[in-house]
Amino acid sequence: MDERNRDLATEGMENSAEGKATNLKGKLKDAAGGLTGDSSLQAEGKLDQAKGKIQDTIGKVQRNLDPNPGDPNR
Repeated sequence: MDERNRDLATEGMENSAEGKATNLKGKLKDAAGGLTGDSSLQAEGKLDQAKGKIQDTIGKVQRNLDPNPGDPNR
């Protein structure tokens, strides 16, 4: 698919998926840091969780803003 012709719904789905993955990665780092006593890893995990939540929210907004989701005639 040509990058210029991508619709907001598609971009939104990708951003949400990437955000959820980043959030999960952050949860794992946070837990691992807590178990090992590594406060740096734990902080990095919390930051990844925040980034993931923001990216997921951006994806949801993109999907809601798309006036013609899935329109093949763009």
